[in-house]
Amino acid sequence: MGRPRKRMTPNQSDQNPIDSSKSKRAKEAEAEPEPEPEEELLNQQKRRTQKNIPDSELSLVGPPVSASEALKRWPSRYSNSSKVSSKKKGTMQSLEGGSTEEGEVLQAKCHYNKAMVDGCVYNLGDSAYVKADEGDLDYIARIVELFESTDGEPYFTAQWFYRAKDTVIKDHKDLIDKKRVFLSDIRDDNPLNCIVSKIKIAKVGANSIDICFNDLETNGGDNDTSSTISSESDSNNVPVVPEMRLLDLYSGCGAMSTGLCIGASLSGVKLVTGWAVDINPHACKSLKKNHPETQVRNEAAEDFLSLLKEWPILCKKYAQGKELDQSPDLVIEVEEEEEGEEGEEGEEKGEGENDNDEDSSVSDGEFEVEKLLAICYGDPNKAKKSGVYFKVRWMGYGPKYDTWEPIDGLSDCQEKVKEFVTKGYRSNILPFPGDVDVICGGPPCQGISGFNRFRNPEAPLEDVKNRQLVVYMNIIDYLKPKYVLMENVVDILKFAGGFLGRYAIGRLVSMNYQARLGMMAAGSYGLPQFRMRVFLWGAQPLKKLPQYPLPTHEDKGKGGVPNEFEEITVAYAKNQPCELEKALSLGDAISDLPQVNNDAKEDERNYGTTARTEFQKFIRLKRNNVVSLDTTQIASRPGLLYDHRPLELNVDDFERVCHIPKKKGANFRDLSGVLVGDDNKVKWDPSVERVLLKSGKPLVPDYAMTFVRGTSPKPFGRLWWDEIVNTVVTRAEPHNQIIIHPLQDRVLTVRENARLQGFPDCYQLFGPIKERYIQVGNAVAVPVGIALGYTLGLACQGLSDDQPLTKLPFKFPNCLSQSSSALVVDVDDSD
Repeated sequence: MGRPRKRMTPNQSDQNPIDSSKSKRAKEAEAEPEPEPEEELLNQQKRRTQKNIPDSELSLVGPPVSASEALKRWPSRYSNSSKVSSKKKGTMQSLEGGSTEEGEVLQAKCHYNKAMVDGCVYNLGDSAYVKADEGDLDYIARIVELFESTDGEPYFTAQWFYRAKDTVIKDHKDLIDKKRVFLSDIRDDNPLNCIVSKIKIAKVGANSIDICFNDLETNGGDNDTSSTISSESDSNNVPVVPEMRLLDLYSGCGAMSTGLCIGASLSGVKLVTGWAVDINPHACKSLKKNHPETQVRNEAAEDFLSLLKEWPILCKKYAQGKELDQSPDLVIEVEEEEEGEEGEEGEEKGEGENDNDEDSSVSDGEFEVEKLLAICYGDPNKAKKSGVYFKVRWMGYGPKYDTWEPIDGLSDCQEKVKEFVTKGYRSNILPFPGDVDVICGGPPCQGISGFNRFRNPEAPLEDVKNRQLVVYMNIIDYLKPKYVLMENVVDILKFAGGFLGRYAIGRLVSMNYQARLGMMAAGSYGLPQFRMRVFLWGAQPLKKLPQYPLPTHEDKGKGGVPNEFEEITVAYAKNQPCELEKALSLGDAISDLPQVNNDAKEDERNYGTTARTEFQKFIRLKRNNVVSLDTTQIASRPGLLYDHRPLELNVDDFERVCHIPKKKGANFRDLSGVLVGDDNKVKWDPSVERVLLKSGKPLVPDYAMTFVRGTSPKPFGRLWWDEIVNTVVTRAEPHNQIIIHPLQDRVLTVRENARLQGFPDCYQLFGPIKERYIQVGNAVAVPVGIALGYTLGLACQGLSDDQPLTKLPFKFPNCLSQSSSALVVDVDDSD
């Protein structure tokens, strides 16, 4: 993040006149009338200092601030031992009372409320251009202090504004209006003659960028149109927050929105996931089963955006929206496609024909529409013709014969279209601009992955694998939610100098959102998993910008953080007192789960065990005891454990796993024929004949010996009870990661991974076994979502302050319980 370079000294100022364009701006700013006349007062009370630039008006004017008030307001100026103070970790350095470049506080003889430079009067709080190096645009600063030093020199303390190019946005500065500047918390002292001219700054919001900027707009440029300054609501009146609606984009199985809704509920706000969109049909089914109240759409995000733009047109044409009765008991009868049970590979069993099909009175070649079931935008028939399509149930035919038909092919069925659109409008199956309170999501950016050998650091947004970030921002731009939360991997700040992360911030700010960037580790919020992720908050100008929740637990994990963005890691400062819970380990999370074999296939089973830790007690909560989970449409099935089954290893890998010792740190290096050198590289033991499996293949595969040039202990690594997982991944294969159970010869099950992500045991997953691993591995850790949801709820109620960090009043997983005081919960441990 940029900081204005060193201001010019008095000796330099005469040699570096400002250019004509800057002079023009300055004159325009000066031409604006002052709020009150000062000329007579200045003529009477003008006080010239000893060292002034010849032929210029340079002075501190008016009566000095009284000694007692000055000492109270600026105590460091009157104490020779004062040093610079710094703020807590997570914010940029702030200077108490200003400072010199060397860190010593400049001592003052007295303070003033006014100054005059070249005949122009400056009051405390005014903004001004400040001289920059030759060829550079002048800096912009707010005057926050005026004083005479002990050697008689006039000084002002500048609080600096940043242009977009000087912020984290950098190369995406063209996204931002050139007149917009951002108020930093950086202050320092400068000679009074560095001031060039006055500039008017109109506040247009309370934006933050990278935790430490406030967004304002300059009005001293070529365009002298004044900005409208909107007033904040009375901070003493806490707003009444009705039910809020959330749209979960790239939703996966719904972990992020689930966490946000639970956290918001803990703050006193009812947040409901109204809509969810994901391209993965199995993830959509999981979300729908756990959140039946949500309108779940299985489609590409860009098609969803196109449909959003078409929907109001259809409503205006068919539903006459303004005249509709918004009756809450009128629910649209849009049906899901009827499905059979899924086979192991996810293939659905086809439905038989409708019993009445053979007796249908429909003539050959003529079909009658019974009803319309769904709407989409795209090309569902792969006919290379995109547009609006309706899913049609044909009269006399069953679900097997449902088809997607283009809207222009239903010209003879206008009543059916009108019926569908009217019901859809009334039940809000698709949001209009302004309907969505919160948008959350993690747009996939596979183009930045280190596994992508063809990634392009020169033009990241030209990579189709990164285009979803643009789509995500376009949906925000169209729907204009009150709040935005984006999640992504840390590589978004590493790849190509953080190009995509800077783009995301730039887009939000260009849409007049406040923006706040932070990195959070899942292990810091009550999980035995490190999992560092980037989170970007956005809020409309007059809304409180949600804070980041400080950690509640110690964290054993370690991970690389981009140096430039190190300061946005959400953490306590090293010297800041904190009371953190002990870090959780693998045993704390999964030691109670019953033993299962490598070939286990059961999706549901009894626990048959007793919870051993507090984490296990709360993670076993029944659905009706978990905060904010809807239970009205899901039958309670107490005592069942879901998804506790592993990916079945092939015969060779299973035999290899069985040879891995059951001890801490065990992996393929413990197998016969492998030596580890002093350089930590593996090599073959020439004295040992290579061991073969029953199939004739080697016990130790070649790829294990060459992985990461022979330095990695990950292949066929066994976890241990007192350890943590670095990151729950989407693939449950032991070839290059440590995922083998401590005592059982198998990889961790779907449920064990789900616990490491903080999913309550009552949260069911659907799809083939590999797809369930993908859903869990792609999820936002639930306790992180809960913590962020809580701070979102505080912001919605106007209860947040302007600091970037806040302390949580609860810890995971206790917060899952509807009874905050519950330590022993209702768990069915029977077989």
